[in-house]
Amino acid sequence: MQGCDADMVMKRPAGPVRIGGRVEPSLVLVCGVALVVLLPILLVMASIFADTRDIWGHLRENLLAGLLFNTAVLSSGVLALTAFFGVSAAYLTALCEFPGRRFFSWALLLPLSVPTYVMAFVYTGLLDFSGPVASFLRQHLPAVAPWMPPVRSTGGVILVLSLALYPYVFLLAAGGFASQGERVLEASRSMGLSRGRLFFRVMLPMARPFILAGLILVLMETLADFGAVAVFNYDTFTTAIYKAWFGFFSIDAASQLASFLVVMALMVLTAEEWSRRRMRYVRGRDGRRAKRIPLSPRQGFGAILFLGGLFSVAFVVPMAQLFAWVAEAWREEFHLGYGGLLLNSLVLAGAGALVTLSAALVLAFAGRKANGRFMAFLSRVSLLGYALPGTVLAVGMVRVLTGMDHLAAGTLAVFGVGLSGPLLQGSVWMMPVAYMVRFLSVGFSAVSSSLGRISPSMDEAARTMGISGFSLVRRIHLPLIRGGMVTGAILVFVDIMKEMPLTLMTRPFGWDTLAVKIFELTSEGEWERAAIPAVALVAAGLIPVGLLVWQKERAKR
Repeated sequence: MQGCDADMVMKRPAGPVRIGGRVEPSLVLVCGVALVVLLPILLVMASIFADTRDIWGHLRENLLAGLLFNTAVLSSGVLALTAFFGVSAAYLTALCEFPGRRFFSWALLLPLSVPTYVMAFVYTGLLDFSGPVASFLRQHLPAVAPWMPPVRSTGGVILVLSLALYPYVFLLAAGGFASQGERVLEASRSMGLSRGRLFFRVMLPMARPFILAGLILVLMETLADFGAVAVFNYDTFTTAIYKAWFGFFSIDAASQLASFLVVMALMVLTAEEWSRRRMRYVRGRDGRRAKRIPLSPRQGFGAILFLGGLFSVAFVVPMAQLFAWVAEAWREEFHLGYGGLLLNSLVLAGAGALVTLSAALVLAFAGRKANGRFMAFLSRVSLLGYALPGTVLAVGMVRVLTGMDHLAAGTLAVFGVGLSGPLLQGSVWMMPVAYMVRFLSVGFSAVSSSLGRISPSMDEAARTMGISGFSLVRRIHLPLIRGGMVTGAILVFVDIMKEMPLTLMTRPFGWDTLAVKIFELTSEGEWERAAIPAVALVAAGLIPVGLLVWQKERAKR
């Protein structure tokens, strides 16, 4: 039976699926989604042919080498520090037994709810020269104050980004350590390996694919970050794109800089694919989880001290400082239009989640109906936007909308109709499409995983009852994947709420959100005033983290 199934899979069509000589509608829809995703990226790459010799000469002579160096140093430092934080915490919570282990296994995920730009301005306001820590040291410990390193430095931005991003490595590495079977570790112990050698020669290599996947996510987030590096005045390609566009007023120069980030992102994705093909890791089938290593009281105290310190600096301290600032600025600041900012954020997030979920359903159902190589290629292309920074997609979307406006103006001019202004560029109605390009992968992952649990036999049973076509989707599939749809919509909704560069660079004039307000206030050093919208965004970010914790606990049970 297995051989028969394999033959059937090999004989599936590799190209476009046709019924009665016509292309399936699902293929047309998937091609449309892929085109919407690819068009802004292709227009960004095509900008290398634009004539920007004056601006580009200035960038090449004064900025380009520094941008490359800063991006390389930042990426290397964040990868090293997140690997140390994430792998150490994952090993302790997944394979060791000590008091407080269960608390830290979920609490260390909470920093995921804090956007990187919020973490950045909290620590900048806390540790800057005029901040409370430096002021306290100058007043009470004047001998120590000169030794305090400046927070606005390369080390400062690396540390802050690492505190915000290490949960990606922690979450995946913990799953990798927890999946190691008991018999594998027993066999390793029987060879006389010490605990240190057991970790480096057995546990760490077996968990390497999980750790690598987490580090890839960290690298993507680091390359895409705009808000945190802007707070630290640390120039990378994302900040240079913004300055070229809004400082030099040259979208062509911004596009050319953005093309560098596109190439970097594609190189990272290619490296990930190559590493997966090269790796051959076999998971044990003994079905038993490895027994946790009991730590001595002294070792347990050290584990609590390390994990408690990490949790404190990554979540407790930022939240405490935010609430302290909120208490100071509440009366003066809360009435100044924050209701409108919150409403704008909710409207954009809701509309973006709806458009993104609709596109995710199209991809998921089309992939279920036709599993050819061409359909798989289109689906993969459609998910490419999540690997690109918001600044890149903002530049690409503006170029697309500008071209569409010119086309519309030329077409209407033929009929003697003139336009007083652009139709699409700067329109709030096109922003949900930009969010769909950016976050389609998030919604698709949740929907496709739920749809994959519906076996083909259920479809066959429904067809024998006369249920097929759209009726099958409406009456059978959608009710069964409702949980995945809700999860995907929530994740996309929260990501859009926190998204800052794409919103900042594509919104209509005067259409501000909580994230944009934070950027404007932190650009002026108004940390206290930025705390109110920051707390709102952190509260929204706790929703997906709560879902992650709930799923982990349910999987354990």
